[in-house]
Amino acid sequence: MTTLKATLKDDLTTAMKARDELRSSTLRLTLTAIAKEEVAGKSARELSDDEVLQVIAKEAKKRREAAEAFDQGGRAESAAKERAEGEILDAYLPKQLTDDELNVIVAEAVAEARAAGAEGPKAMGAVMKIVKPKVAGLADGGRVSAAVKNLLAG
Repeated sequence: MTTLKATLKDDLTTAMKARDELRSSTLRLTLTAIAKEEVAGKSARELSDDEVLQVIAKEAKKRREAAEAFDQGGRAESAAKERAEGEILDAYLPKQLTDDELNVIVAEAVAEARAAGAEGPKAMGAVMKIVKPKVAGLADGGRVSAAVKNLLAG
């Protein structure tokens, strides 16, 4: 079985042969981020596919945030490049949950937390504890907490 990291390396080679500059640079930067993560901490190690996915998700989020910043600064060309890089990375991530799918998971968690006696502001933490493992890698943390707040308030 090929690891996700190996897949990224193969795709980089393919992109370089195809002279696809955007894809090459995006994958190169992502592999660098993975390598950095592997040597971070006390001892160097090979990242698991799940850990590689977390690095890719972090890189994709950086691209989205940069694109928003460039948009606000009136730099549409730079924003478009960041978005394009983000789309390349998104292809390696599991398909994100739709708002409806996320709301169903959150609603179940709210019911579960209330059944366990969580009310008021404490309910937020209890619900997030239930939701987080279910949506890990499938929805951005900001989206998750917004959905939880909406359902707790509603």
